[in-house]
Amino acid sequence: MAEDFKHIVRIADTDLDGRRNVVHALTGIKGIGLRMAKSITNRLDIPTEKKLGELDSETIKRLKKFIEEEIEALPSWMLNRRRDYHTGKDLHLLNKDVDFSKMLDVERMIKIRAYRGMRHARGYKVRGQRTRATGRKGATVGVIRRKK
Repeated sequence: MAEDFKHIVRIADTDLDGRRNVVHALTGIKGIGLRMAKSITNRLDIPTEKKLGELDSETIKRLKKFIEEEIEALPSWMLNRRRDYHTGKDLHLLNKDVDFSKMLDVERMIKIRAYRGMRHARGYKVRGQRTRATGRKGATVGVIRRKK
């Protein structure tokens, strides 16, 4: 390894492994998947097969600036928060913001007494799955037969 190799690279408040390829290392950031990571590297003309720690500091700064500030410049269909409820803008959330916005959405559904919100509140399955045999909780899991 070269002496200027960076074992840990910090982007978007996340420590990324410098020994992994750029694309796979970026997936360590919550909110960035494989497809988003590939599009970011294509947009910035960064070679995907290179290790993240092998990149020079200028390229890492460009990558960091794009992810933290300019990621909304990508097409809106790639972003993970389109037409945000409060702002109406297309956003791409990272790290704790993903969990926080999901929590706020669930709380809003519960507050307006929507069907999905009531399912969330009771701990049932929300997306139309069957619940006869799976999704059971509590002491009486399984079939209880009468004694003869």
